[in-house]
Amino acid sequence: MAEITASMVMELRGATGLGMMDCKKALTETNGDFKAAEELLRIKSGAKASKAASRVAAEGVVSAYVVADGKTGAVAEVNCETDFVAKNDDFVAFAKNVAQTVAEKNPADVAALGALPIANGSGSVEETRMALVMKLGENVSVRRFARYASTSGKLATYLHGSKIGVMVDFVGDEALGKDLAMHIAASKPKSVDASGVNPEDIATERRIAIEKAKESGKPEAMLEKIAEGTVQKFLKEVTLLGQVFVKAADGKQTIEQLLKSKGASVTAFQLFVVGEGIEKKVEDYAAEVAAAAAAAQKG
Repeated sequence: MAEITASMVMELRGATGLGMMDCKKALTETNGDFKAAEELLRIKSGAKASKAASRVAAEGVVSAYVVADGKTGAVAEVNCETDFVAKNDDFVAFAKNVAQTVAEKNPADVAALGALPIANGSGSVEETRMALVMKLGENVSVRRFARYASTSGKLATYLHGSKIGVMVDFVGDEALGKDLAMHIAASKPKSVDASGVNPEDIATERRIAIEKAKESGKPEAMLEKIAEGTVQKFLKEVTLLGQVFVKAADGKQTIEQLLKSKGASVTAFQLFVVGEGIEKKVEDYAAEVAAAAAAAQKG
């Protein structure tokens, strides 16, 4: 049996990114054969990743990266199962490197991203992800990303902790960009203007307004006017340009008015909220205990 030294374990850990104990065990199983141990860990990490993939990953972080020119950048959401792992240094670093990889390499989608060499590391994004699953014991997934390459302006980002992330493509000064990104994080608009709002959402608002007006006994001739007023109010609430600026001194200035006063504009933005739209499993531990107690009584 070959002697497994600390330097051998450290070298394998550096090559795989996995835990010390996992590396030592792999070297022991392969009698000190580095290549065989590395292959064994890749096989095991793949198996562990497959098992973890079925578990809901609704926690995680949003990370952003802008290249030096200030015109190209990306925002990405990376998920895990628990908030505890979401705060893990290796997990956070992985999310940051994912955003940087997207910004620099411009992958077509998440699948294409997985095959790319990860920024600031060795191996592909997918290999790094699988190694992280092996190390942390949780499902880790790159859920989504958005990349911008501004042609006429520049990018601003804002991260509210690690749970909300915004990237804005705009024309204006740096302070304005920061204010816009913070406003988006707080007010959560659906689009820049009315052209970006889902027509089905508008139709729904119109239909509800008409039915409400009918229920309250409004005359038929007024229904369309009432519905149009409701739709316009809805559009002001869900479009960036229509919203009242969160820092407006008079409490009335809209983003559109703010931009006009500064000769600025917004081309696009992306807002990610961790876990948004993912159905989380709610654990009812009290019910589990009661069921276990009932089963024990029957036994």
